[in-house]
Amino acid sequence: MYPAFFWIILMTDIRFYHLTKTALENALPQMLEKVIERGQEAVILSSDERALGDLDQNLWGYRPDSFLPHGTKRDGSIEEHPVWLTTEQDDIAKRDVAFIVHGAHPGALESDKTSLCAVLFDGNNPTVVQDSRALWKELKAANHELTYWQQTDRGSWEKKA
Repeated sequence: MYPAFFWIILMTDIRFYHLTKTALENALPQMLEKVIERGQEAVILSSDERALGDLDQNLWGYRPDSFLPHGTKRDGSIEEHPVWLTTEQDDIAKRDVAFIVHGAHPGALESDKTSLCAVLFDGNNPTVVQDSRALWKELKAANHELTYWQQTDRGSWEKKA
């Protein structure tokens, strides 16, 4: 018999995406389109304000036949945009999906709202790979469930053991 009340603990699904064939500027918009198709909201957390500005510009015209609605703090508030670009770690808790880029740190990931945290990193940069390994170890030590995804030669994703 089940108790009248029970708690469901939702854990954030944390995935590391090892970019080897596609640049972040090309891979991220495709992932964002899928998030929006599912009716979810996303945040992109960067540690680099300038690189975040470059991503912002890229999202406006990455493909001429599509529109990817997004905003930054200069465009208003997070509530007004389905995709939010930020350097503020606290914004993660306000979205369903968080994309961590440019060496940003996701923080504690204790939000009831955030179901997926995707850490995207450039596998062709040894320093970035080393930093991503350190983040993996830190999150693993904090008892998070982690999965590792690597690009195939065709640019699709393959889950690795």
